[in-house]
Amino acid sequence: MWRRGAALENAEARGQERDAGRGFPQRSAPEAGRPAAVRFKETIVGFKEFWQKHFSNSSEKIVSLGFVLRVGSVGLGLSVMTYFLFSWTMQTVIHNRKEVLVPDISGKSSVNALQALSELNLAMKIEGYEFNESVPIGTVLRQVPGAGSTAREGKIVRVVFSQGGESVFTPNLIGLPLRNAELLLRQRQLMLGEVSESYSLKAEKGTVLSQDPKSELSVSKNTMVQVAVSAGAPPAGIIMMPDFRQKKSDEAQQWAAQSGVTMSLLEDSNSLFPGGTVIDQDPQPDTVVPAGGKVAFTVSSRKGQAGASDKEFRVHYEVSQSGSQRHIRVVALGKSGDREIFNGLRDPGSKIDLSVPQAGAQKIRIFENGILVEERPVK
Repeated sequence: MWRRGAALENAEARGQERDAGRGFPQRSAPEAGRPAAVRFKETIVGFKEFWQKHFSNSSEKIVSLGFVLRVGSVGLGLSVMTYFLFSWTMQTVIHNRKEVLVPDISGKSSVNALQALSELNLAMKIEGYEFNESVPIGTVLRQVPGAGSTAREGKIVRVVFSQGGESVFTPNLIGLPLRNAELLLRQRQLMLGEVSESYSLKAEKGTVLSQDPKSELSVSKNTMVQVAVSAGAPPAGIIMMPDFRQKKSDEAQQWAAQSGVTMSLLEDSNSLFPGGTVIDQDPQPDTVVPAGGKVAFTVSSRKGQAGASDKEFRVHYEVSQSGSQRHIRVVALGKSGDREIFNGLRDPGSKIDLSVPQAGAQKIRIFENGILVEERPVK
């Protein structure tokens, strides 16, 4: 009996320790002998106080959290229903479209390819371009999905078009030594073609006089460029045509008499140059003229004397020092139209001096290798 009583006391002590740790009212040793009903009532009252102390302020939070969870559940349910409804609708629409066989559009032009796809209610999207020397520009190289595959109407067919052979621009070789011209062609991924020689009164031996294709033309890679180079001054007995343009006709007549060639003169009354100025010639400079051959000069017959500074506009232009020979062209713009007043090749650093009547021109345009580099008003 003594042992049983001791065990009960120890258990009650451990229970008091647990209550103390949980915040319940503790029972003192004298209270242990109080009636069980009284102790039970006090325990209930203490538990009530403990609950009000720790959880009475959380009721609103618990209610709010529950409301949010209910609203979230409803929203999630609506979202899931919307997703499945949309998926079902799209699947229904897609599967209601007819299945067609994708046509073979490889080798077709863009217009023909689009027409072939449109007839089957298919769409086309350009994926890119590729260089292909064996396929013309604008031709379909390949397609996805491939020809013969099954697709539903509205399907997009992705295509790649050919850009043809890769193109480059021919450089200006005129005025360059042949070795430098060949290196420049290699840099542009072009090849030196046939090389011919001809005599020249102004170009040093080995200098490029002309080229074919001409400069700044778009050609395919590895295109061959033929050139003519200077063989130097002609030997005695060979007559070559000098450049008399923008010079006085008296000089041309004197040369023709000394060289034993027949000369004819054509007059141009609409020329902007002073009277007696050579504005064109046939054949062109550095052309071999046979003994007793014929040459022709076009000469300005404009009335009035040169040197009337108050009525003429002086044009002075200096060619850039860098690079090679350039094709210079000077055009005068007037009320009666455009008139070419100079057209020829000039070396780097050379100067051009022209006289243009103010009454016949309003603007002067200067071109280098076909590119407009300067425009001046005539004042």
